Amino acid sequence: MKIAIMGAMREEIDPILESVGTYTAIEHAGNIFYTCSYAGHELIIAYSKIGKVFSAITASVMCERFGAQALLFSGVAGGISKELNIGDLIMASTLCQHDVDIVAFGHPYGFIPEGTLMIESDPALRSLASEVAVDMGIELYEGIIATGDQFVASSERKSWIQQTFNADALEMEGASVACVCQNFDVPFFVLRAISDTADGGASEDFDAFLKSSAAVSATFILEMVKRIGH
Repeated sequence: MKIAIMGAMREEIDPILESVGTYTAIEHAGNIFYTCSYAGHELIIAYSKIGKVFSAITASVMCERFGAQALLFSGVAGGISKELNIGDLIMASTLCQHDVDIVAFGHPYGFIPEGTLMIESDPALRSLASEVAVDMGIELYEGIIATGDQFVASSERKSWIQQTFNADALEMEGASVACVCQNFDVPFFVLRAISDTADGGASEDFDAFLKSSAAVSATFILEMVKRIGH
């Protein structure tokens, strides 16, 4: 099976590249895609760069050019649910775009005509992730992840996003990747390790815990890969 593994930043895919061993680098569409064989699958690995536009480009290339049959996103996020602490893992049940605002035309925040407010991730992949979490002895949260082209450090903004979308975590790529996968009919899964929380100090926490949180997410994703189709 052809499986795409994607992150937003180099730090989010480095642990994966280190684990898979030998790979081939292919330059395309302003990015580098790493291909290899792992656990009986063909993997396409890339980091998109930060934000919805770059992540949508990368996900589209993975689906269209490389023929990905499933896409797994591994990375970090800010927690806004009080239940989430730094290092915790959350998988997206659904994703939304918190920075879309055409309410002047009578639409709710996050909604784009001919689209959907919320995009659901693949239930089968979520079920597999739950099994992996149990076997690894890891507590895996499930919830709504809100995406926007903003690093949200303001507690007021976080509170608004939580109240408006009932969101549990914040990041900058997931919903755009979800939109691409939905349109290409490719099953997708978004896993985020919490790198900062709702209690302030987001930028300081993010820098301190980026690598360790990304490594936690990457290890989990590769365990999922080993079990897909088996």
